Amino acid sequence: MNAKHLYRRALEALGPRLHFAAHSHHPWPDASREGALACWHDAARLLDRKWEHVLGAVVPEARRVVAGHLRLPDPGQICFGPNTHGFVLRVFSCLPRDRRARIVTTDGEFHSFSRQLRRWEEAGWAEAVRVPTLPFDGFTARLEAALRSTPADLVYASHVFFDSALAQPDLGWIRAVPGEALVVLDGYHAYRALPVDLGPVAARAFYLAGGYKYAQAGEGACFLAVPAGTALRPVDTGWFAEFDELAGERESRVGYRPDGDRFAGATFDPSGLYRLVAVERALAAEGLGVAEVHRHVHGLQLRFLDQVAPLGPAWRAGESPLLPAGLAWHGHFLAFDLSDAAGFLGALESRGILADVRGPRLRLGFGAYHDEADVDRLARAVREIARGT
Repeated sequence: MNAKHLYRRALEALGPRLHFAAHSHHPWPDASREGALACWHDAARLLDRKWEHVLGAVVPEARRVVAGHLRLPDPGQICFGPNTHGFVLRVFSCLPRDRRARIVTTDGEFHSFSRQLRRWEEAGWAEAVRVPTLPFDGFTARLEAALRSTPADLVYASHVFFDSALAQPDLGWIRAVPGEALVVLDGYHAYRALPVDLGPVAARAFYLAGGYKYAQAGEGACFLAVPAGTALRPVDTGWFAEFDELAGERESRVGYRPDGDRFAGATFDPSGLYRLVAVERALAAEGLGVAEVHRHVHGLQLRFLDQVAPLGPAWRAGESPLLPAGLAWHGHFLAFDLSDAAGFLGALESRGILADVRGPRLRLGFGAYHDEADVDRLARAVREIARGT
């Protein structure tokens, strides 16, 4: 598979550099530019009536795209917003406010949630149990034990963990969450990277992700998959959550839409959804579904690891706690615990290779725009740096 032609503008802008941080900011395919231009032209052509087109055509297509990738039965349960943080706040606003909210989560959540949770704790709004993600072999058992011992109001866990790319292979624990606890699965590092089937848990869990990473659409195209039939009434609510009722008479009780948009916010920039739809059309035309891209990335990851395995256990699948043997179910980046990850990153950048670091971990992301020659160049640079040559 070679998809470089879909990224001509981005790769020309990179020049001789290699981008191996696809888990952070993915290069945009050329189609994203066409989507952005279409958004501008529709705004100029339709003026205030553009919202009829956005809500009547763009949003429904984007909903079908997301629901299709997640194998959700009802696209109407998808709600879009400019970022995931707003959705986290709206879900939290559904929790009881007469006491501290009891939250079960993990120690591997992205800053958007982990920082907010710490602040809720400081304010006396929440108390949390954080389940360690490592060693990963026992993660699900530890999470289930925490759920049995803690009467949770909210359970929040990542599908693929941002600091390791370790992926939950089985989501069966969601159906076993006791009581009325709300369940949120953060899928930002899984969406359009791993083949995902949320059908079995669609009625029980929220799923949170967006277009900035593997969907390759950039900012402003985040979404929340809302469990069908929910009667939740988020206190943090925007007027788009009642958009269809604007022309009607006001009721004494605040109303909500019956679909996923009951978690909607307010006026947003729709350009991200235009880009999302345009990129999906381009990838579909090339036959690059989730399974095809995942198969390509998996092969590149194994090729890279085979070349760096002589460097030691930190670089070997099956020996590093961050690299399961075979990587059969793993995110699209590889993480390595290094004594000087920041220094290693700087050495890569001096060789024209872009990556990133989270704490002591170097992260290397692989994408549809990479080929074997790119991976060989990366592996050669890693070996040279590790050996001081």
